[in-house]
Amino acid sequence: MSTRRDAVHDTLRQSAGFRSAQDVYAEMRQHGAKIGLTTVYRALQALADGGHVDVLRTDDGESVYRACATGEHHHHLVCRRCGRTVEVEGPAVERWAELVGTEHGFTEITHTVEVFGTCSSCSESSLAG
Repeated sequence: MSTRRDAVHDTLRQSAGFRSAQDVYAEMRQHGAKIGLTTVYRALQALADGGHVDVLRTDDGESVYRACATGEHHHHLVCRRCGRTVEVEGPAVERWAELVGTEHGFTEITHTVEVFGTCSSCSESSLAG
């Protein structure tokens, strides 16, 4: 990895949740990094392509990034209130994606699945308030 890509990756590893490219850029600049927003976007794309970061699309279409907790293919449960994210496996989804692709003559099937809901903490606070 390049030095700048490493720096972007390090910034994400120090973050608890998903971050936008603009957030990563602002944090890096705040800590004195000499890096451009375009370079941050390129680094995030390269990290995502290499499986080093997870990428989610928000409801408004923005991509947000997080350092992968695992190097394995996985899916996410995402709280739409607080953003808490849990990595989960989905063997049924894997089989379904392959089956649908094969039925339609597709090969080299890939997919991304994100399941959105409300986590137990947010549900409890909603009921209490």
